Amino acid sequence: MSSVPLRSSPRRPAGMKKEESFLGKLGGTLARKKKAREVSDLQEEGKKAINSPMSPALLDLHPEDTLLEENEERTMIDPTSRDDPKFKELVKVLIDWINDVLAEERIIVKQLEEDLYDGQVLQKLLEKLAGCKLNVAEVTQSEVGQKQKLQTVLETVQELLRPHGWALRWAVDAIHGKNLVAILHLLVSLATHFRAPIRLPEHVSVQVVVVRKREGLLHSSHVTEELTTTTEQMMGRFERDAFDTLFDHAPDKLSLVKKSLITFVNKHLNKLNLEVTELETQFADGVYLVLLMGLLEDYFVPLQHFYLTPDSFDQKVHNVSFAFELMLDGGLKKPKARPEDVVNLDLKSTLRVLYNMFNKYKEVE
Repeated sequence: MSSVPLRSSPRRPAGMKKEESFLGKLGGTLARKKKAREVSDLQEEGKKAINSPMSPALLDLHPEDTLLEENEERTMIDPTSRDDPKFKELVKVLIDWINDVLAEERIIVKQLEEDLYDGQVLQKLLEKLAGCKLNVAEVTQSEVGQKQKLQTVLETVQELLRPHGWALRWAVDAIHGKNLVAILHLLVSLATHFRAPIRLPEHVSVQVVVVRKREGLLHSSHVTEELTTTTEQMMGRFERDAFDTLFDHAPDKLSLVKKSLITFVNKHLNKLNLEVTELETQFADGVYLVLLMGLLEDYFVPLQHFYLTPDSFDQKVHNVSFAFELMLDGGLKKPKARPEDVVNLDLKSTLRVLYNMFNKYKEVE
């Protein structure tokens, strides 16, 4: 008879008894089950805390949102605020802006929380905007490495923004924790500081649910976070002028100012068989501004220096910027408005530019 070899049992480390090995496994299983129950209980507790009479909408909570240390807090945007059209517009405008800035880097952002939390995209964005190179590792996979990169990025942002009076409403842990409110505060500040060629929706606010753990229990509260104010306030132009007063307190006189400016520009543009009827729109592509400066200064503007029929935002910005250069060459003060404001059909900005020209050239025939 041939003998059948016996299958050897797995070797145990020396000194470990069979009972100890089995109980160890059993203990590990029981511990995992206990941990799972704690996660489930805490998540349910968090949902109950948030699903209070103050907030009838049930938030979609993840376990990490409710597993808090004592006195730790988490913030979440109320679902009704996420569905607000102005909030959605703000997020879309910022995503499109980032993708435009980083187009040469072949970086495409689709979701702010998921794509910006590790600092990689924020690093590239800041380097592009500020024209600098940050001393950080290009690729960081570990949490520690990601937070170190974020720390460097945010310290650089702080150096740029704090001297100009910006309130810094973000932190490393908030960004890395995918706190969308903190990320939006950071991006709005960067966009306004670097005069991004975009128009942020005004007066965007969100309801934020704050969950805090005290004495082992989760407590929730609601706060309103203001993400944007008015364009002028965000751009830091706090000095008011006559046009602010006209828009705020004398709309009847505003129409008279518009008529006077239309008469002034048509007096000169008519020489080229051109006529303006709407100040709000007809100067937005910059063509009439360029031609008007040529007429007022009595020179021909070579057509290769501007786009006669601009069909993109960038081409229109180029035209208005070029017209601003001609104004400076003609001895006018630097326009208070940005070229992007004019292109974006901001009437107050357009009126400021034209009134600046009117004051200097009103006697020109």
